Amino acid sequence: MNSKTVKPGIGSRIFDAFNIVFMIVFMFLMLYPFVNLLAISLNDGVDAARGGIYFFPRVFSLDSYMFLLKNEKLFSGLWVSVLRVVVGTVTCVFMTGLLAYVVTIRNFSGRKFMRILFLITMYFGGGLIPTYLLMVKLGLTNTFNVYWIPGLLNAYYMLLMASYMQGLPESLFESARIDGASELRIYVNVVIPISMPVFAAIAVFSSVGHWNSWFDVILYNSNGKWDTLQTYLRKLLLEVEALQQIQDAQAAYSKYRNISSNTLRAAVTMVVTLPIACVYPFLQKYFVGGITLGAVKG
Repeated sequence: MNSKTVKPGIGSRIFDAFNIVFMIVFMFLMLYPFVNLLAISLNDGVDAARGGIYFFPRVFSLDSYMFLLKNEKLFSGLWVSVLRVVVGTVTCVFMTGLLAYVVTIRNFSGRKFMRILFLITMYFGGGLIPTYLLMVKLGLTNTFNVYWIPGLLNAYYMLLMASYMQGLPESLFESARIDGASELRIYVNVVIPISMPVFAAIAVFSSVGHWNSWFDVILYNSNGKWDTLQTYLRKLLLEVEALQQIQDAQAAYSKYRNISSNTLRAAVTMVVTLPIACVYPFLQKYFVGGITLGAVKG
């Protein structure tokens, strides 16, 4: 029998054309804010005050980036931010994954109680002042440990991981226990390798949270020793904006004459956004599988 090629109908062609146009418009809406910020950050500060910059800088200038790179604290803040992301993400994913494994062990009688206990923390909290007093009593203030110890366990991440682990074959765990493996060894050698999609997805969420966090730095790091990149750039931006609002401070303002708060804010946004955006390509293949946790399995 000769197979005949079925030509798409007019309705199918219209639908495909509509999809292509929609995706192009959607992609443009997603990319335009970043392109616009990049153009503003690469523009001269005095000229940028006129507005009208959309896709390309009107008067090209690297003064905003040079101003940021000349500050030595920028690199120390970057080091603290990277260290926080690495330590905070690894510890959070490992410990939260371990908690998720514990609450999915079928022969563990306290798993339901532990799940309910952590669910309560999602709806009720101690508040800002009691939390701050707790950090002071534990001696975590003005230390690097305050960045990762309070975030070791996350109830929401635990639910996502537990949902994924519940779909794993129970025979894998039973065979490992028959061979004499402890629960911790089962978690490290069995659960983590086959649960890499959900671990990668949680790692992305956790790393972005640690990278963008700045309020806890101001709250618990009063001496400024462990200032992160985001906190330092915020202080720098506020300093420039304050000096530009003082009309009588021409001498102090002279070093900022080629930049403005708009161009500096755009440059700060690009400096903060680009490093964490580089994490996604490495975890994309796992992240796609991890975000389908709630999908109906056939």
